[in-house]
Amino acid sequence: MYTEYGNLVNARQVFDKICQRNVFLWNAIILAYAKSELCKEILAFYHQMQEEGIQPNNFTLSFVLKACAELLDLKEGRGVHDHIVNNGIEPDVFVGTGLIDMYIKCRCIDDARQVFEKMSQRNVVSWTAMITGYSQIGYAKEALMLFNQMQQLEVKPNTFTITSVISACAEVGVLQQGKWIHDYAVRSGMESDICVMNSLVDMYAKCGSIVTARQLFDKMSRKDVVSWNAMIAGYAQNGHAGEALKLFHQMLWVRMLPNSVTIVSGLQACAHLGALYQGKWIHGYAIISRLISDISVGNSVVAMYSKCGSLELARQVFDRIPENNVISWTTMIAGYGMHGQGEEAIALFSQMQQKGVKPDHITFVCILSACSHAGLVDEGRHYFELMGQKYCFTPRSDHYACMVDLLGRAGLLNEAEDFIKMMPIKPDTGVWGALLGACRIFCNVELGEKAAECLFELDPENAGYYVLLSNVYAAAGRWDGVAKVRAMIKERQVKKSPGCSFVEANNRIHAFIAGDKTHPQSDKIYTMLETLSRQMDEAGYVPSTSSALHNVAEEVKESLLYVHSEKLAIAFGLLSTSPGTPIRITKNLRVCGDCHNATKFISNVVSREIIMRDSIRFHHFKNGLCSCRDYW
Repeated sequence: MYTEYGNLVNARQVFDKICQRNVFLWNAIILAYAKSELCKEILAFYHQMQEEGIQPNNFTLSFVLKACAELLDLKEGRGVHDHIVNNGIEPDVFVGTGLIDMYIKCRCIDDARQVFEKMSQRNVVSWTAMITGYSQIGYAKEALMLFNQMQQLEVKPNTFTITSVISACAEVGVLQQGKWIHDYAVRSGMESDICVMNSLVDMYAKCGSIVTARQLFDKMSRKDVVSWNAMIAGYAQNGHAGEALKLFHQMLWVRMLPNSVTIVSGLQACAHLGALYQGKWIHGYAIISRLISDISVGNSVVAMYSKCGSLELARQVFDRIPENNVISWTTMIAGYGMHGQGEEAIALFSQMQQKGVKPDHITFVCILSACSHAGLVDEGRHYFELMGQKYCFTPRSDHYACMVDLLGRAGLLNEAEDFIKMMPIKPDTGVWGALLGACRIFCNVELGEKAAECLFELDPENAGYYVLLSNVYAAAGRWDGVAKVRAMIKERQVKKSPGCSFVEANNRIHAFIAGDKTHPQSDKIYTMLETLSRQMDEAGYVPSTSSALHNVAEEVKESLLYVHSEKLAIAFGLLSTSPGTPIRITKNLRVCGDCHNATKFISNVVSREIIMRDSIRFHHFKNGLCSCRDYW
């Protein structure tokens, strides 16, 4: 009676007074404690009943295994498994499923599969447990294979099975299979299940079908925080950061409380756009709602401030995180690196080592990248060797790409080429792209053509590589080469992404493309450009016409450079922000040489700091100088 009404104190008192307790009484008290999720007490009962000579049955064992799974107590779980085997107990489907679940939660997937294969009888719960286990630990392909086997045996999946299989489709990006499972869910009447719908929204978003994801999201009659998170993250991860922020604010409008996952996605969207003020607002919301204590939120705030150009605020937040993990340290090191502050990145890496935090592969990518942007060649070589010698990491493609970039930026093109030849793994697009980028800087046409040939073979549809090679030709005055690249782009039907620059003003993000006249304030923007042009000419500015990739007259090249998206964004920023405040520009592509030079002049003639983030790094322009010291 007491156990049924949840009065554990009275139930325990009565239980302790009973002299002869059989397995049914032990099961009753264990069940009562299981309802209250008192897992440690359940394990204590399990051992006590055996000491009194009472053998647990399948009912007992199912709850004990669940307690082991919740506590992630692998040692205790293996002990229960050994007890089953040694005592010849024939586990029923519930115990078998409990073993599978325990091993999966303890990340022993091979043990779970062995139990699954030995089960004399399996039901949908057993199959679902195994499929879910594979899906949750990143074995999505195995999860899908097991689901196909389940279908062949005509075991009917339930909503939990479908949810896990959809998640597996999302992880490996198999849109067609995801669509088939979506159709199955509709035919089986599962479309009203919120978990299934959330998984479908997430799957379509991760597979790049963001329109379909939004259609499903809008059709949902009931949405929870997971629904909103799936759609917001989908927008953020597919390059629709503006839509992600709109949906974030819409979520607040309908009074759905965000959780830490929502905050992380919102901060990622702000970081992508360079939306500092909106990022500050979300940071403030995280503090007020006490979500800032979540380490993933803290790390995302650090990343947001770094990517929005405010390294000082990023460091303040980093220093306030109570226990920085490897992601925290790596994020801050990456921030210093992208701002060209290589020595600060190195100092922080040393501090990380002193604190006993072990760097991972990504940390080494960030420190090598920081050395590359700052021209710290010897230091970069040191960290590349340290990775293997001290931490026993085998370099990956990203690490090799960083080293090629490091050597190439320093003008050591022959050494960079030799480094590639000695790589134990096949060079990928990151490696060859780094070499081609270096060839652009130093106008090495011959080596640039070699790198480009490899890139076109590996990724023929990436327009960025064609543009880079065209830049190499243009810088060398090889207009025949530029024409050849243009012909290749047309013949292969390669789609180029237009350069787009973003500037935040009055809590809104404004986007510009080259020659853009669609903005409501276009007349004022172009008038401002004319004023800036006169002031720059008087200060000695000479357009760098090699940045105009057209074989036309010089005055035509100058007019093309005049309306690049960066300059339009800066002009609008001057019109829309308060005097003396920094203007923050984000560009989706690399800033061209002329815009880089022009921005130095603009920062001087208007006495404003201009912070520009391109696809590679940050440039802080002030008093006619750039923080990169023209090493970019």
